Amino acid sequence: MAVVEKFLGTRVNIPEDRRYFPNKGLWTQPDKEFLVFGLTEPALVLAGGINDLDWLVLDGKHVSTGDTVIFCITGKILYIDAPLTGCIQFNHSSKRNVPLIARDPYGEGWIFKIEPDAPLEHELRKFSTVEDYIHSLKSTEGFKNPDGLKGGISEICKAVYSGIREQKL
Repeated sequence: MAVVEKFLGTRVNIPEDRRYFPNKGLWTQPDKEFLVFGLTEPALVLAGGINDLDWLVLDGKHVSTGDTVIFCITGKILYIDAPLTGCIQFNHSSKRNVPLIARDPYGEGWIFKIEPDAPLEHELRKFSTVEDYIHSLKSTEGFKNPDGLKGGISEICKAVYSGIREQKL
């Protein structure tokens, strides 16, 4: 298990036994004829957690790479696209119990799985290793603001945050 001690003020785990889709903060792992997908701890921290989610396609539908399949309400709005082409199945437990995604992101909190059209091993090679995923995180707010300081790291954000805090309403 790779560990980042200070990522936006928190400690995050990144399993080494998976592959990663850095653009959306997804992990993947093979399970029989499927590739299972979930959100990584760093992605959950950057999103501010997940408050709710909804499927944008029907369970069991054939999806293509890039199709938007999930809408998440986080600290922001997050759309998740299908990272590959195939038949999608959703984890109904994670939809009924959204806190499960943050509590067990690499286990029972998985979000969807796809039975790919192409051979599983071929599709798996398209995703990043844990080392490459951690390297991709270095340009994010999580690494740039390791202590999770309010107002972030940009001088403008700090000035706005400080100015709001000092206002007397």
